[in-house]
Amino acid sequence: MGVVTVSASFGAGGADIAPAVAARLGLPFHDRAIPVQVAGRLGVPVAEAEANDETIARGLWRLITSLGSMPDPVGGVLLTSTLPDERAYREQTERVLGEIAAGPGGVVLGRAAAMVLTDRPDVLHVRLDGPPERRLAAAVGHLGRPEEEVRRERDAADAARTAYVRHFYRCDPAQARHYHLVVDSTALPHATVVDLVVAAARALGIGD
Repeated sequence: MGVVTVSASFGAGGADIAPAVAARLGLPFHDRAIPVQVAGRLGVPVAEAEANDETIARGLWRLITSLGSMPDPVGGVLLTSTLPDERAYREQTERVLGEIAAGPGGVVLGRAAAMVLTDRPDVLHVRLDGPPERRLAAAVGHLGRPEEEVRRERDAADAARTAYVRHFYRCDPAQARHYHLVVDSTALPHATVVDLVVAAARALGIGD
């Protein structure tokens, strides 16, 4: 069936475009299910897996560990010395991505999937981006929140994703060489972007 990885900067519409591509290709959409699986394998709360996810600011993990403990969802506290380190989360995420590619396939949003699955011939790697101010305007329109608040969120999210990929994979996720298709999704209607990605995926034999 194959896989489409979608790397999207903040405000580029990844949360709308990626599931639409999955629906058009008849493939599963993998997003929040990935940290849920990672949490189950490591025996930690889902919130902890999400805190170590590529889409969450990495500083959150350091804040939690600096406190020395964290709430246990079934009562009491968990000492941070008993929790897996950030490398364990990354390794389990890579295993889940490998199993998706070897099994049912799908469309994966984020998780540095383009770097993890870079050598597979049955995967299309897509990058959604756009000028920062157009991404900001799109996000403000979508979220309906004050511009300055959304600007701070954009800057933090972009920095967190870049830091994650640079830390673990020693590369810049914005570089075009990591992708088969790079689209300015702030300049084109989302429906058109979906059409482009679906056409590229089918050209590689990905989808139903």
